[in-house]
Amino acid sequence: MDFPEIPLSSVPMVGRAQMTEVDRLAESMVGLGLIQMMENAGRALAEVVISELAGSARGSVPGRVTVLAGTGGNGGGAMVAARHLANRGCSVEVHLSRPPRVGGVTDHQRTILEAMGMAVAARAPERADADVIVDGVIGYSLVGSPSGPAADLIAWASDREAEGTTVVALDVPSGIDTDTGETPGLHVNASATLTLALPKTGMRSSSAVGRLHLADISVPAAVYQRMGLDVPVLFNRGQILRLIP
Repeated sequence: MDFPEIPLSSVPMVGRAQMTEVDRLAESMVGLGLIQMMENAGRALAEVVISELAGSARGSVPGRVTVLAGTGGNGGGAMVAARHLANRGCSVEVHLSRPPRVGGVTDHQRTILEAMGMAVAARAPERADADVIVDGVIGYSLVGSPSGPAADLIAWASDREAEGTTVVALDVPSGIDTDTGETPGLHVNASATLTLALPKTGMRSSSAVGRLHLADISVPAAVYQRMGLDVPVLFNRGQILRLIP
């Protein structure tokens, strides 16, 4: 699957604080809820994973996908992708850093997967035979080094990536500082990254993002205007773009 290509230099980049404000204004100004943006993100992520499967040595879909999910919105988006990938015929298993807060939107995604009969485990995988690993452990909110169960999932993904397994990261490869691109501790080296709404400033200097894509999660132009960001019409050729350095 080929996605429309545009230069990364033609798209404004945002840092952690700005992206937090984008999320806040999307909800407060127009009522665009986290669960809606999460669904958009996860559906787009599934499309990028399918594209990576089709372009891999396997040369076909469906395939075997291991989803690594954290407790926040990034993990929720990864679990949405798990649902869509299962619906596309992929064999999917989901591994959480720890159970999300009961009743939250991320927990809602976990509940859906379990109702579908999908295996969801709060531990690192034991098998290492995935065709693609989805990294949804930590998103743009990372401050400092990953630790605890999240670090265990990141270490597992890093080991598999070193062995040649394709890793697709959601928004930001886990362990990468959104603002600077620095890696204060364990981090994922992604084969491809699907970033959301706008690319993050740390991606300018990080080689860990791999092939960079941008997804429309339906943030309206009024949000960017309120923030004083000059964002052109980006998604007139499709809801997923390939950003070219």
